[in-house]
Amino acid sequence: MKVSDILRVKGNTLYTVTPDEPLAVALRTMAELDIGSLCVMSHGDLIGMLTFREVIQAVVRNGGVVGDTLVRSTMDDQPLTCTPETELDEVRRMMLLRHARYMPVLNQRTLMGVISFYDVAKAVVDSQDFENRMLKAYIRDWPVDQDPGVEAAAAQSKL
Repeated sequence: MKVSDILRVKGNTLYTVTPDEPLAVALRTMAELDIGSLCVMSHGDLIGMLTFREVIQAVVRNGGVVGDTLVRSTMDDQPLTCTPETELDEVRRMMLLRHARYMPVLNQRTLMGVISFYDVAKAVVDSQDFENRMLKAYIRDWPVDQDPGVEAAAAQSKL
């Protein structure tokens, strides 16, 4: 399974912020939309990510207030990224190593979307559920004249 499979299901809605916006405005946007991250864009390029992790760190640094802090001073300016063609196993490994909950998806320099750790976990569980249903259906529809126990015994007797 690839990242593009998640994006196909999730859709292509993107929420962005500029680096010179006040952090308070970005927080209001995140709260109103009930989202945990914003992509920080400048002149059409991804230059960072703002997640609740960076926000909490900034608030603690500022003594519990946001004040006139800008997104630029709070964002992660080296966000972990992937491409639509990245395999899901690789994304899981990358996210776990960096403790990343959100990952922008770039096709060259174009932002295609953001996937979350939740999106990845859901895709894995859905894939496993589908595989389990298919295996159960296969076993349930096993032909009567091909009993696996009989075939195994016959194969053993030929040895």
